[in-house]
Amino acid sequence: MLKPIFLPSEPFLEPSGHSPPNLTCLKWWFQTPGFKAQEPRMAQETLKSFGLPTPYILGIDLGTTSVKVVLVEKTSEGPSLVASCTKPLQADVPIKDAQLRESEQDVHGIIDALNACLVTLSPAATRRVCCIGISGQMHGVMFWEAGKGGTWTESGGRWAFQPDKVSHLITWQDGRCGPNFLSSLPVPHSHLSVASGYGCATIFWLLKNRPDFLAPYTTAGTIQDYVVAMLCGREKPQMSVQNAASWGYFNTLEKSWNTKLLKDSGFPIHLLPEVVDSGDLAGETCRAWHQISAGTKVGVALGDFQCSVYSCMSENSDAVLNIGTSAQLAVAMPPEFQPQESPEPNSPVQYFPYFDNRYLAVAASLNGGNVMATFVKMVVGWMAELGIEVSESALYQPMINAGLTHADSRLHICPTVFGERHTPSRLASVTAITASEISLGHVIRALCRGVVRNLHTMLPSEGLKDAGAKQIVASGSGLCRNEVMKQEVEEAFTLPVSYGKAADAALGAAYMMLRRNSGRTEPEGTSEVF
Repeated sequence: MLKPIFLPSEPFLEPSGHSPPNLTCLKWWFQTPGFKAQEPRMAQETLKSFGLPTPYILGIDLGTTSVKVVLVEKTSEGPSLVASCTKPLQADVPIKDAQLRESEQDVHGIIDALNACLVTLSPAATRRVCCIGISGQMHGVMFWEAGKGGTWTESGGRWAFQPDKVSHLITWQDGRCGPNFLSSLPVPHSHLSVASGYGCATIFWLLKNRPDFLAPYTTAGTIQDYVVAMLCGREKPQMSVQNAASWGYFNTLEKSWNTKLLKDSGFPIHLLPEVVDSGDLAGETCRAWHQISAGTKVGVALGDFQCSVYSCMSENSDAVLNIGTSAQLAVAMPPEFQPQESPEPNSPVQYFPYFDNRYLAVAASLNGGNVMATFVKMVVGWMAELGIEVSESALYQPMINAGLTHADSRLHICPTVFGERHTPSRLASVTAITASEISLGHVIRALCRGVVRNLHTMLPSEGLKDAGAKQIVASGSGLCRNEVMKQEVEEAFTLPVSYGKAADAALGAAYMMLRRNSGRTEPEGTSEVF
């Protein structure tokens, strides 16, 4: 007979005016052989039958401009968002040398924003958290002294940590590794190239130009790796395959750093974290962080891009399109797919590690909503020169409306005003100009068409279908607020397009932990993600 046993760490109290039970400290043991894989599901069903609140999953995303936290609950209809908080970052460090195009952030400011988010969650909610998933900005690197990266303090019943003996975060936007420097580096044994802002390239640059900078530090990681290490009380961080690949000099097929190559080049390999599979557990919380019980499971830190994609996918056959400031199109490759062993710098598609040993095919364009923004800014500038003052925000909708009056245009705009990583020298151009098609509506139609067609040439419909895609899930303010852009997407791609699911890395991190906590290693059924 199935026999549940409660082992609470505190008395069960009714919610009315009292603290709820600390569900993360419940242990469920079923005294029947063969039920191990089903324990989490059965535990949840038994909780409901006793009228107890079900556990929450905390999802965190440490972005470049903001920090976001979410609480997610598993329901019979799928994951349900319970609470959400976003705080802007005030962490950018003033640039010391403009020519180097440095981009650094103060880690204290990032942790302050994270704490500010968490204090908005009630103790009744945080005590229900059973596991934590964390994602963050990829490629960047920070350094700290192993085992001494922060100090824990308690205030008002909430434990929190503050950074100590840490460097600034050198972000993915950092430009100090110029083309000449990058060309001097050894060629990685990986299918992914190395670029400025990538962790290993940054360490190479510091080793050559500021060797004394590295002396006080004994470990390194991304900002999300640092947070996980602090939560779990780890002396040195673990790093997921996703984040390791984003640093460069990591072979995703072997799941290992290019250790010999790096060592032969004088690279300080002692700084490199241990690498584990994306979706693995990193450990358990070492303190009652914001009244989340000590001993709560924490997943290894994940990449924000992969988590954003995961949050949108109802099925593995979904391709995900996002047009925000820039534009990305991604699709999960079949399980048997493996990338080439060497970089293809001229390819418009890169293959990033995803989950369950699969890869995402990603076309990441530098030209998205920022192209429209640049055009609007140009028009505002022209009007100012003519003595007419108007705000940029006042022009967007009238311009979109003008574009909707023209279903077609022979005007051709190549929109790559910001270049592309695989063709940096190919800049924007306008051709096929005729006197009859130079109205504002014709230009807006051609501009939106150019943005979409540029992305389609990078990863066309045929490529999506070959990967098994059956529909495109589209999101991003640059697309969803622009009806002309939506029309062009539906015209260019020969797959059904659906809207409404916004990409959200914090949700993706929570969903991944929810799936893991349910005892799943592969999506059930034919293609369902949950």
